[in-house]
Amino acid sequence: MTEPSPRPRRRRLRIAAGVIVAVVVVATIALRSPSPVGHWRSTEGHEAFLAAYTEAMAQMPEPDQSLDLRTDFGLVRIYHFTGEGESDAPLMLINGQGSASPAWADNMADFLQLGDVYTVDLLGHPGMSVQERPIEDNADQALWLNQALEQLPEDQFHFIGLSIGGWTATNFATRHPETVESLSVIDPVFTFAPISIGFIVRSLPASVSWLPKSWRDGFNSWIAGGEDTEEFAVGRMIDAGQEHYSTKVPGPEQISEEALSDLDMPVLAIIAGDSVVHDAQDAAEVAERTLTHGTVELYEGASHAVGGQESERVAADIGALIDAQD
Repeated sequence: MTEPSPRPRRRRLRIAAGVIVAVVVVATIALRSPSPVGHWRSTEGHEAFLAAYTEAMAQMPEPDQSLDLRTDFGLVRIYHFTGEGESDAPLMLINGQGSASPAWADNMADFLQLGDVYTVDLLGHPGMSVQERPIEDNADQALWLNQALEQLPEDQFHFIGLSIGGWTATNFATRHPETVESLSVIDPVFTFAPISIGFIVRSLPASVSWLPKSWRDGFNSWIAGGEDTEEFAVGRMIDAGQEHYSTKVPGPEQISEEALSDLDMPVLAIIAGDSVVHDAQDAAEVAERTLTHGTVELYEGASHAVGGQESERVAADIGALIDAQD
């Protein structure tokens, strides 16, 4: 096993991941590539990303398996980690848009105490997955993931999604509920409340790869409540992906309240009280009103980078949800 970094440093790694991922959400919506699939802009850029990815992956425990699974939309990279917990169903971690598996480095030690863990590099985003066919709509977003998960030995998973990964997990749960033992979403966007206009306006200049890097750095720090996000391996990995990869996926559609009400599995909604991506109070109220089997936790004072800022609390709340099912 790779020796994990001290928790304070890993916490900052997680913050770097969370805030930079939020920028890529808006970039994907606002800036469209003419290519039908996600791709690297240059060989040199791809090599720069691979070096950063390898460095960031060194912050993770050594995976027991590295799987490249064939789907109709391309090859999906999934890592499997053997945990120490006794959960009957493994955890399935869905990272934010523009991110990849190493973004979970700060949470892995706690999650492995709950059970086995899988992480996914999303299709159409920088990472080890390779998109080969256009992803046309939100149904396709769930379809490629389902095709990959059908090749794993387990039938059900405890889904955990961060930011746009929370939307991805929820979108999947509305279409393939039989696979979802439980659903935990960490300050998800486009799920309980629309993304704020102020966030979109402020993030657009930071979303363009050829504009000054300092613009992205300043915006990322704003999201994280003043935290520095540019000194760590995960941050360098995601920044390399932003600069060198052209993402091609459909913009997420807001999850309807009807679809949320139809979710029949236990759902944990963690909302960051000081999130700038949406109105936290509105998001918490919608979650409370719509989730039939929901637990809503509003983390007062937490930013959109709540996964890193409150990593132990997040793991404890998710662990309580999982323990109630096993």
